[in-house]
Amino acid sequence: MNIKKGDTVVILAGKDRTKRGTVSRALPQNSKVIVEGLNVVKKHIRPQGQTRQGGVIEKAMPLHVSNVMLICTECGEPTRVGIERRPLGSDQKERPVRICKKCHKAIADNTRS
Repeated sequence: MNIKKGDTVVILAGKDRTKRGTVSRALPQNSKVIVEGLNVVKKHIRPQGQTRQGGVIEKAMPLHVSNVMLICTECGEPTRVGIERRPLGSDQKERPVRICKKCHKAIADNTRS
């Protein structure tokens, strides 16, 4: 799965088509991502004793990765993602890097600081 937490994506299908958002959670075992503030549904919650109040809450639901497209950090366009091995880090060891298929530059990894 080429989309990670912190990536900016555009939604390709569904009620929030063409909207952009940030991935708040990636679920690689299901090939799904949760995008902040998009694909929101109203969920009815039953109260559970004294701990939780019942009512209607809004919850962001997962989207399949085939329905979102990564926005390149360099050119700002929606793009497909490739993987190349490039020298990185202080030891200049070759490591896999995500590459934009349009501008052929490395996509910045927002998960690492």
